[in-house]
Amino acid sequence: MFMAGNIRENINYDKIAEMESFKQLTKKKNNFLWTLTAIFLAAYLLLPILTSFTEILHHKAVGEITWVWFYSAGLFIMTWGLAHLYVAKANSFDKEAKAIIEEYERGVN
Repeated sequence: MFMAGNIRENINYDKIAEMESFKQLTKKKNNFLWTLTAIFLAAYLLLPILTSFTEILHHKAVGEITWVWFYSAGLFIMTWGLAHLYVAKANSFDKEAKAIIEEYERGVN
């Protein structure tokens, strides 16, 4: 839902999409998101591969607890860490997007 103070009228989004600063932001954001996605998928897909086709994670680590439990717990920690990293980066991308809109408005007026 948009609040009245955030609505900007008469913005030419096609012109903004052609701005070099917007293209740089889009490229930086896409690189970040694809890298984050690759790390997430690689770590999660590695678990069934390591448990099904190797014995690496089946060895005891502490008492009767095997390494698979530590790896699985690490996945939860990684997920939370990546979520926090994403939020921090998204906030910086929002600031850059706001600066791009301000740059556009200075150029139009």
